[in-house]
Amino acid sequence: MFKTKSARPLAACLDADASMARLASHTKRLLSLQRSLEAAAPAALVRTCRVANYKFGVVFIHADNGAVATKLRQVASSLGDEFRKRGTEVNEIRVKVQPRVANPSLPRRELGYSISYQAKRGLTSLSDRLSSDSPLKNALQRLVERARDSER
Repeated sequence: MFKTKSARPLAACLDADASMARLASHTKRLLSLQRSLEAAAPAALVRTCRVANYKFGVVFIHADNGAVATKLRQVASSLGDEFRKRGTEVNEIRVKVQPRVANPSLPRRELGYSISYQAKRGLTSLSDRLSSDSPLKNALQRLVERARDSER
């Protein structure tokens, strides 16, 4: 007969191996830093940044765009105070622009736009008055062709 082993908690499995224990400890620290960031950063920034790493007293934060990165750099001293208040020794905060990778499993949002019939007529009239080699004429024609009709 086979003897079945009882399941061990995940924490026990991670702590059994030294390298896995270090990884688990580092993950816990990053999660704690992320929570501190969420508590200290302005609410509008929380959705657009995340703690990426922590090494030798340096917290690395990734921002989705340059504006968020700039704002994070402006509030870095208060973020550092919050990290230290919660027990993590922080000597420096580095912010890097690193856009999130789009999740291909999520449906793409259609970026359609609509133009009223009157607006289409006006754009067509303007495009007809431009010379045939005008880049503006070509752009207006594409705009009118791609736009959906609005109800107005």
